[in-house]
Amino acid sequence: MRLGVMFDRDLPPERLVPFARALDGGAVDDLWVVEDLGWTGGISSAATALAATSRLRVGIGITPAPLRNPMLLAMELANLERLHPGRLAAGIGHGVQEWMAQAGAAVPSPLALLEETITSVRALLRGERVTLYGRAVRLDGVKLVHPPLSPPPVLAGVLGPKSLAMSGRVADGTIIPEGFGPPGIPRVLTAIAGGDDHELVAFTHLYLGDDAPAVTRPIAEEHGAFLKVTPEEVVMATGSADAAVTLIRGLWSAGVDTVVLRPIGNDPLVDVAAVLDAL
Repeated sequence: MRLGVMFDRDLPPERLVPFARALDGGAVDDLWVVEDLGWTGGISSAATALAATSRLRVGIGITPAPLRNPMLLAMELANLERLHPGRLAAGIGHGVQEWMAQAGAAVPSPLALLEETITSVRALLRGERVTLYGRAVRLDGVKLVHPPLSPPPVLAGVLGPKSLAMSGRVADGTIIPEGFGPPGIPRVLTAIAGGDDHELVAFTHLYLGDDAPAVTRPIAEEHGAFLKVTPEEVVMATGSADAAVTLIRGLWSAGVDTVVLRPIGNDPLVDVAAVLDAL
């Protein structure tokens, strides 16, 4: 059972280093950085966080496959793993299709692209020479000169049943988005059908305070539309620290290996500290 904290995409990038150092001296296991179109780059954020810390695992959540050539992505991940052994978790996802279209990176089959990207990146990180003429990925005898001694885990950031099943087949783990409560986890695990070593990571929003319903309502509406549920069905760690801890423990008990808190607001570490005290 791991606990992580996300450096939210809306925080200024220059706050990443003190944020990471504060967490490195605490009790959490992971720091997760974000790659969303127009915000910040996940690779550069991960490199910065890894260099600023000595203990934390740093997760990339989530690199969009349409924006990343698999060979270049494997080169970047291998470099990070060689420099910071055992402290990297690499998430790769479909990307938000509207954003991918805006960036001129939309593809006919996002599922095929993601499966072929994860498959080829994992093989490259194992030091293999890769030739792949797939539906979306074309690689002709490429190989890393400096593969990592031990490949970092590559996780699929996915949601739909076909994508979850694909993640169970080809990835080291699965990342599910904010909004899931413990009752929804068994369905996710059934769709993944991964082995005992397949890591399930769940993101969840965190906000403590009596004004939580008003503050989190717009977020619940946004994520409800994404998850195709009502805002009331979007689960968050809100209200009191004890309520947040109850949700975290519930997710762990339901089968989530790593719960990643996404604090809301301009002073996120205050709520994180309260949750750690309650745990």
